[in-house]
Amino acid sequence: MKNEKAIGLFIVVAGLLILLGKLGVFAFIGRNFWPLLLLLPGIALYVLFYARMTPAWSLLPAGVLSVYGVLFSITNIWGAGLMRNLWPVLLLGVAVGLLGYGMVERRRPEFVYPAALIIGAVSVVLLAFTLLQTGIIYVFAVLLILGGIWLLVGRGRTGRGRGW
Repeated sequence: MKNEKAIGLFIVVAGLLILLGKLGVFAFIGRNFWPLLLLLPGIALYVLFYARMTPAWSLLPAGVLSVYGVLFSITNIWGAGLMRNLWPVLLLGVAVGLLGYGMVERRRPEFVYPAALIIGAVSVVLLAFTLLQTGIIYVFAVLLILGGIWLLVGRGRTGRGRGW
């Protein structure tokens, strides 16, 4: 009797899995949530480090995986064409990992901070250049205009008598 129930349960589960597969549930999950395969281990490594269960070097892959998981989630939601402009974030992931490791390791090699800062700066500069070639330049121009108007109108009222 016990074996019959186990076999029956196995058959029901197998049928449900086949049905869900044919309905496209697993394809939908795989297509839309695959970046979590990078993001969740990255977050887990951070949690394990701060729970004092892994060494400081685990922050290097934690930073890389977390940044890559967020980047691929963004490109998965809004289209893979964004990678044309967001590719410098791949370098930023390495910089975040190195910086995280360099901040907590007591016996860190002397190249960690300079490498993290150089890679991070190169990434930010390249990202700025790629984004300025897109429509973000219009947003930047509007922000400059609004900032100038705020300085001309808003600061003039509160700064009277102080002069600058």
